[in-house]
Amino acid sequence: MQTLRYLTGYPQPLLDRVHALIAQDRLGAMLAEKYPQPHAVRSDGQLYDYVQAMKDQHLRRSVPLGKVVYDGKLQVMKHALGTHTSISRVQGSRLKASREIRIASVFRDAPAEFLRMIVVHELAHLKEAEHNKAFYQLCTHMAPDYHQLEFDLRLYLTQLELARGGAGAKSTPAG
Repeated sequence: MQTLRYLTGYPQPLLDRVHALIAQDRLGAMLAEKYPQPHAVRSDGQLYDYVQAMKDQHLRRSVPLGKVVYDGKLQVMKHALGTHTSISRVQGSRLKASREIRIASVFRDAPAEFLRMIVVHELAHLKEAEHNKAFYQLCTHMAPDYHQLEFDLRLYLTQLELARGGAGAKSTPAG
């Protein structure tokens, strides 16, 4: 049996279904069938425009974004798929704040829906700092299928790790 590090906390019957898909070598095919469309957001400039358009649609009154980039240093293994930061600088007698969103570069090649889910997540942090009820309500307001996308993204990350040699799904002795 394998420990699925990206799926900890999910109910055992669901994990059993995932284990069955892995054992039948069908997880990747199932995800490719469900999410066939890659996105066209390749550069940091395109990512900024994509995030800004979503922000303008859902969070017009929130603080402006200073920077949005793909970040190759974000480690998916440490559960950092994207980050949002607020940087304050003193300019003369004023305090100037700038917001940045960084998206893990693994999403440069991910299906379009997964990039959208990560962007929604990071934009929600502009209004809600904590992962609380209000945060998830905002996420589902921007993406009604947010929770399904989050789960499928976890499956996608599991599949990527399995394809790389199993680092995301370690074998443990059955007992």
